[in-house]
Amino acid sequence: MNASAPVHDPRSRKREIRHEAMRIGGEKIFTDAVVEVRYPYTDEVIGTVPAGQAEHARRAFTIAAAYKPKLSRYERQQILFRAAELIRERREELAYWLVLELGICWQHALYETGRAYDVFTLAGQMAILDDGQIFSCDLTPQGKERKIFTLREPVGAISAITPFNHPLNMVSHKIAPAIATNNCVVCKPTELTPLTAIALADILYDAGLPHEMFQVVTGWPKDIGDEMITNPDIDIITFTGGVPVGKMIASKAGYKRCALELGGNDPLIILNDLSDEDLEKAATIAVAGATGNSGQRCTAVKRILVQESVADRFVPMVLEKAKKLRFGDPMDPETQLGCVVHAKAAETFENRVHDAESQGAKILYHPGRQGALLPPIVIDHVPHGSELVMEETFGPIIPIVRVPDNDIEVMAISNSTQFGLSSGVCTNDLNRAIAFVNGLDVGTVNIWEQPGYRIEMSPFGGIKDSGNAVKEGVLEAMKFFTNVKTYSLPWPR
Repeated sequence: MNASAPVHDPRSRKREIRHEAMRIGGEKIFTDAVVEVRYPYTDEVIGTVPAGQAEHARRAFTIAAAYKPKLSRYERQQILFRAAELIRERREELAYWLVLELGICWQHALYETGRAYDVFTLAGQMAILDDGQIFSCDLTPQGKERKIFTLREPVGAISAITPFNHPLNMVSHKIAPAIATNNCVVCKPTELTPLTAIALADILYDAGLPHEMFQVVTGWPKDIGDEMITNPDIDIITFTGGVPVGKMIASKAGYKRCALELGGNDPLIILNDLSDEDLEKAATIAVAGATGNSGQRCTAVKRILVQESVADRFVPMVLEKAKKLRFGDPMDPETQLGCVVHAKAAETFENRVHDAESQGAKILYHPGRQGALLPPIVIDHVPHGSELVMEETFGPIIPIVRVPDNDIEVMAISNSTQFGLSSGVCTNDLNRAIAFVNGLDVGTVNIWEQPGYRIEMSPFGGIKDSGNAVKEGVLEAMKFFTNVKTYSLPWPR
């Protein structure tokens, strides 16, 4: 889906506060207490959602567990395709609210609608493919004249807990594979960005999805969070978010299966076999990878590891590209970098920059923070032990770490954090590229691409503190959301 310029300038739209309800069993449920949703750029209230309680989630899971979807593969495909088309038709409406509740720029919001379109389209394509296997049994001297068959059955009720940074795409990655496999989902979006998940629910209902198959509950984690983990009707928990919460879910989930997609501290590694032209290309990847979605991606470039012999040529290229980025009003269609999710987060990340400076790093570009509006800060000579690059700094910081001209040492530095999600490597030497693919302790290695590059179908996930190695992506999620049943029949030769 082409994320071209909007037909109408979103700044001209009259803004009204949106008061939303939970979607439970086909009903819109309000509560007296509400959660306010704020626009990070101005900190104004742009909407409210109910401050739901445990009993609301409990009711939703009771409905989900009792409902047994009977949609044929064709019917599931048509619902998914129709949802994709509705996302395309309503992309400006979706992008408008993505900007308001998350603060990312209009260009990035439109891009997110395109990714969600892809998720539903690909899930629809996969829904009609037979997922069974056949094994002949007369393969050995002990064999019999039989065949063994497998089929995949839906698990039942899925608890989906989704993050703030991709309010549309992360929810899509959980609900689309669930629909494709005839499962029911109860989703609790984060209280920071809940409005888009509710809009997606309405799109799915308009596309023909039974209300019981996707329900949305909202509220504060302290009131509703435990029910999303411990409710006895839950068959699977799928969570995307921070490491502490992910580990807490794992400890409380007990026997339930969990897909935990947690944080990242992804390196872009620049090796010393590159020409000036290659370094220019690498600098483009570095700046785009660090600032896309305001740097609020688990797969964003969080540290640039550049070998010392090419660093002096590479750093000015990064600086030049960063200075050209237009940051400011997220609703301006020309803006290339909007806000982070709130001013407190922006302040934390800025403080990490200054802390690294106190340890010897050099700030090359920092035009000044304004609330949640954090510019693309370029900082060179960052000590790799600093909090800025050892922790997950979830903003558009561009930290450059100069590393030795020794690939083994570079791999050791890259592997030295608690995370293991994704990575990017820029080299023209195939042997070195293969060595890094084999040597980096991560779930993904991309050669000549951002760490976060993938298609919505391909397996995605990390190891160590980045996740429990359960892959996401449409195909892997469809497998995870099903149980394999094996049966056999006599099969005379």
